Amino acid sequence: MDNKAVIKFLNEKAEAFNQPFFIPNDPISIPHLFSKKQDIEIAAFFAAIFAWGNRTTIINKSKELMQRMHQSPHNFILHHKPKELKNLLDFKHRTFNSTDLLYFIEFLKHHYSRHHTLEKAFIMHGRSSSEMLTGFYHYFFSLPHIPARTKKHIATPEKNATCKRLNMFLRWMVRQDNKGVDFGIWKNISPAQLIIPLDVHVARVARRLGILKRKQTDWQAALELTEFLRTLDKDDPAKYDFALFGLGAIEKF
Repeated sequence: MDNKAVIKFLNEKAEAFNQPFFIPNDPISIPHLFSKKQDIEIAAFFAAIFAWGNRTTIINKSKELMQRMHQSPHNFILHHKPKELKNLLDFKHRTFNSTDLLYFIEFLKHHYSRHHTLEKAFIMHGRSSSEMLTGFYHYFFSLPHIPARTKKHIATPEKNATCKRLNMFLRWMVRQDNKGVDFGIWKNISPAQLIIPLDVHVARVARRLGILKRKQTDWQAALELTEFLRTLDKDDPAKYDFALFGLGAIEKF
């Protein structure tokens, strides 16, 4: 395809996949179970963190965790009893186990005891995506007694990680349109600041279309691809996640 054809193709696919039918089979279905802002944030955060591997498994494990939190994750985070934490000790999703889960709950309780929204955990550290994600990583692991194994579950640009899951979480919370998929409940981060959630599907399709040249799938590749997507829509480059992910994971392009 020439450049004009690629642009037309991506715009058409972004429009096609950014529709309510996309929700049920995607991890974004988990925060869509809730209406309270903090419940949406917490459900989305866990669903994004669990988002590697089979999407059906991701959704089922996320639903299981929400059920164990009595379908009220914000209230559970702030007011859980020791017995309720014991009931989580057999929870596991791939390499994410109860040790990781208990630290995540401890951090979220620490944060929500002091702030109204999880957005604050990102914007307190700077304005660029790199500053927000790097700052979030250090803030998340600022509590005493951090399990060493848990650090692998939160990515940071400092380690040249794609930060795919956190960028996806930010897309869900920040992007604002009338399509009904992304939530747009965070108002202090602009959609223009978002970085494309770069996973194997997105990277493969982007390389096939010739819009990603870098061979490594890392933070620099995410920045490179996002810079190209900003030439298509400088105010909302992450909307093309629908096109690239849909092409790769759903249409097997």
